[in-house]
Order: sequence, then structure tokens, then C-alpha cells
Amino acid sequence: MASHPPSTCCLQSTLHEGTPVGKHVELFGLNTYVTGEESDKVVVILTDIYGNKYNNALLIADQFAKAGYYTLIPDILKGDDCVSGVTDLQKWFPYHTSEITRPIVESFLEKLTSSIDTKFIGLVGYCFGAKYVVQQLTSSTKITAGALAHPSFVTLEEVAAVTKPILISAAEEDPLFTDELRKQTEEKLKEIKARYQIDLFSGVSHGFAARGDPKDPVVKYAKEKALFDQIHWFNTFSA
Repeated sequence: MASHPPSTCCLQSTLHEGTPVGKHVELFGLNTYVTGEESDKVVVILTDIYGNKYNNALLIADQFAKAGYYTLIPDILKGDDCVSGVTDLQKWFPYHTSEITRPIVESFLEKLTSSIDTKFIGLVGYCFGAKYVVQQLTSSTKITAGALAHPSFVTLEEVAAVTKPILISAAEEDPLFTDELRKQTEEKLKEIKARYQIDLFSGVSHGFAARGDPKDPVVKYAKEKALFDQIHWFNTFSA
């Protein structure tokens, strides 16, 4: 295992202030947040357990749109997100296993790539969604590059299959993506000679990039730097 399953830390969140500029539409069979001008450079965000209506995720998507990417957040949870007050993740997870979620992600991406002539497709994954980004970074897909923040549920076997550029933003305090698992991931990426970048942010915990408190200056820096890195990472491979 390259990262442990989501836990109670995944339910901790600070709602970010701001008004999203995109809209939710039905796209390729899923309710999808769409922002930015349609173009051949696309970013797809695979969310954590808070889903594609959570304000934090929408504001992140808008930043990718400002950077010139047609940005989509499909509802890979099929409306069963944790914003509504889920407190028992052990009861929630059986409805969102890899056997259930992976086909949802694959179907959306297959329809996307067959409908839009894309020059670049970048995948972003936070916590729960990170696993499905890693699964797509293989030679058999049309994905160009991926970026993860505080991943969960990822296996070393999935990491070993990576053939596309991968960026990982990690928290110093993370019971899911621990020091040991982060080092194992790094060693595996070295072994397979992947194009990768792994950043460790001090003073922050799991969830900082998507749900961290921006009133805390340490968290604010890490949150903003992780997003800056993701955009710069994608710019590198979409030029």
C-alpha cells in the first residue's frame, strides 16, 4: 500500500470563501462542474469525499480555468458526498469502492477524449480521488500528466504502473500518506524511472490542499503553493 484508506481526518474541513464562476451541467453521464473556455487543454479534478459541489473544489477549478485550462469536476460519487453530514466512513466506503468508482471515472474520461480533440489532459486528485488519477497515468490512456495532494487508497502496484508525469504534494502530518509510505512511493518512482516531483509541506496535515484553513499562514502558504505547483506542472507538459 502506497497510502492508507481515508479515515476520520478526511472529515475535517474549513469552507473557503469565494464565489465560483462556473456552472454545473450534465456531461458525459455525470453532473459536472464546468469552468473556463472550452479548449484542447483540459484539466479534470477527481475530488475527495466532499464531492463536486463543495465550494473549495470549485474555487480550485476556477484557478485552473484562469490559467487557461478547460476545467471539469465530474461527480464521481454520484451525489453521495460527505457535505451532507456523513460521519461514519465505514458505512460510506462500501458504496464507493474501486470496483464501483473506477468504471465511473474511466467512462467519463473515455467519453471526454472521444468527444473533444484534446492536446493535453491533466488529472488532479485530492485524497479519495488521487487513487483514480494514479490508475490513469499508464501507457494505455490518453492522459498527459497527473497531480495528487495527500493521496489515500493508492497501492504500490498502481504506482509501479505509472508511465506519465506525476506530481505529489504531501503533508508533514498525514496518517494516510505516512513518511514510510511516501518514501516507498518515492523509491518505486525512482525504480521505474518515472518523471516525478514529490513535495513535503511542513506544519500542515492531511487535507491541507483542498480543505485547509487559509487563516493559518502556514496552511495558506502550503495550500497556495500546492496549487501553483500543479498549474506549473501542467504548463510544463501542455506547452
